[in-house]
Amino acid sequence: MRRTLASMSFDDWLKAVPNEITGDSIWKMEAYRLSLFLADLAWHDATKLMRDRRTLDSAGQLYRAVGSIEANISEGYSRGSGKDRARFYEYALGSSRESRGWYYKGRHILSDVVAQHRIVLITHIARLLLKMVPEQRASGAFLHEDEVEYRTEIDSAPALSPDQLVELLQTVPMD
Repeated sequence: MRRTLASMSFDDWLKAVPNEITGDSIWKMEAYRLSLFLADLAWHDATKLMRDRRTLDSAGQLYRAVGSIEANISEGYSRGSGKDRARFYEYALGSSRESRGWYYKGRHILSDVVAQHRIVLITHIARLLLKMVPEQRASGAFLHEDEVEYRTEIDSAPALSPDQLVELLQTVPMD
């Protein structure tokens, strides 16, 4: 279904997600749901970037990076060991950081409002992944590996409150 949207909400989007996806156990994972939502937003954003020759290549890079977040979460979720899951969640974390950069660079075409919205959403996903990686490494206790501390400068910034997350997902700029 192709349409031009001025705005949408996460709740509107949820209603359109097929039962085959929402009925899978991975759907319970917040990082998965949000990254799948982000991928749908990125479709619209990449389409807008493709209209300007200067950002044609950026459109493809952005869409691949955003899509890689959800893809790696899905791949990791299906792995048998915590170490293996953690590796794919790390890939998703790398893709989330890459995606933030592409959104920042695309702000001139997408608008500061859209870019900032996506950057905040991606940062929230990255925070979830930063928690998931060490948890998965710990769950694979049968494998000995030196513990890696995952920290970023955003760790010291306050995380989104539940109300802020609701607001971010209800007021999604598209233009």
